[in-house]
Amino acid sequence: MSAPSIAPSSALARGAFTTTPTPSDPYCYQVGFGNRFATEAIPGTLPLGQNTPQRCKYDLVSEQLNGTPFVAPRASQLHAWFYRIKPSVVHKPLKRWPKNPDLEAVFSALNPNTIFTPQDMGWDKFPLPEPSQPVDFIGGLKTIAGHGEPSLKEGLAVHVYMANTSMQNKAFCNNDGEMLILPQEGRLDIQTEFGRLMVQPGELVVIPAGVRIKVSLPDGIGRGYIQEIYGSHYVLPELGPIGSNGMAMPRDFEIPVASFDIDHSNTWEIVVKLAGELFGYEQNHTPFDVVAWHGNYTPYKYALEKFINSATVDREQSDPSIYCVLTAPSKVSSIALTELLVFTPKWNVTTNTFRPPYYHRNVATELMGMIYGTWTGSATHLEPGGLTYEPSFMPHGESYKRWKEATSADLPPLRVNERAIAFMMHISGHISLTKYALERTGKLQEQREDLWDDWSGGFLDHLSEVNQDLIKAGLPPLDKLNKF
Repeated sequence: MSAPSIAPSSALARGAFTTTPTPSDPYCYQVGFGNRFATEAIPGTLPLGQNTPQRCKYDLVSEQLNGTPFVAPRASQLHAWFYRIKPSVVHKPLKRWPKNPDLEAVFSALNPNTIFTPQDMGWDKFPLPEPSQPVDFIGGLKTIAGHGEPSLKEGLAVHVYMANTSMQNKAFCNNDGEMLILPQEGRLDIQTEFGRLMVQPGELVVIPAGVRIKVSLPDGIGRGYIQEIYGSHYVLPELGPIGSNGMAMPRDFEIPVASFDIDHSNTWEIVVKLAGELFGYEQNHTPFDVVAWHGNYTPYKYALEKFINSATVDREQSDPSIYCVLTAPSKVSSIALTELLVFTPKWNVTTNTFRPPYYHRNVATELMGMIYGTWTGSATHLEPGGLTYEPSFMPHGESYKRWKEATSADLPPLRVNERAIAFMMHISGHISLTKYALERTGKLQEQREDLWDDWSGGFLDHLSEVNQDLIKAGLPPLDKLNKF
């Protein structure tokens, strides 16, 4: 039977859409948040109509990775099927690594290495390792804060990483939680069982729990931020009245295509993180031998510059949730465990309001970092590679000088955050800070005791006018109430 003919004026796609490599990113990607993907490094590898045939093509081994329980509702099930050269179970016994004093996973008031404090804080740019001290991605992990613990599958941790050495014949597998990584300086060339991702400053990458990765540093150094969530998964926020389009678009998320190595001559070490402790085991083959895979439990990356801002308002300020890229649900219905907010270039057009954020006390804790550019906040110092901390229910806002300028300035259309990207981890509930963050970074900023000393309440300058209005309303004037 002959193939169907195509009219001369027609065109037929020969495959699904993938992105095009660029000079700074040599890889191509599938696109779409939460899709189910199927990809083959060798065409015809994936079995048809079943996941575990008696004998896979090329004598490959079928292996499933589950991100949710078997009986989870279909709409929330996350899993992937690998077709690999050797199964993951082929390895030597595990050995416990020495304790890393800068790595924490349990954020209880009973943990002497973490401290709850209502004091807002800031850190200057976290330091890179000295060139004479080779540190890879695993060795460069430092925990800043968190709450909950992974054994309960509830809570999160916030880390920074500083590295100057690529991982060699070594892979990292985080069994504690899903990692959202934000490079600030230096690209990360991340090899995963699903394929390869090149992640640049200004992009985020999410690595699901249980996925093995190897991190190389094509620019020689790497520094950035990590938010790790326990027992939850990042999802796109609901759009509500915004409608069908806006914020982070599903089509802008990029997923690796299948890519595999053949290496049965070198010893590989797999490092596993569990409850904040590191374990290792050796195997005589590469963990990156997946020839084909299908599923929806995958790593992915997203360029923050693609975020579509919707915060131009008429005479009011939108809550910062309008900048939400990804959210992670908690075990409490309708309450997020955390939200990642991003501040990218946008137009600011308002009337009869002021442009800096309003003063507020927030039920959530705010950890804010900077990828590049200049932050215009006046009450805190935030630079690329640094961090600020605003604890739950504690007041924060701009300096008196900035507030005075903002409440009397003209309000023409203004372009803000040009050539800058900052982010906020909007974390529900209280978090504790680690001793590394408080004592060993060498970058904790000193508290400015005189920051608010110049605040002069303008209300007292209007007492005469206030009293006239009170008398008109049939109320006693303030001076007779002996209030001041």
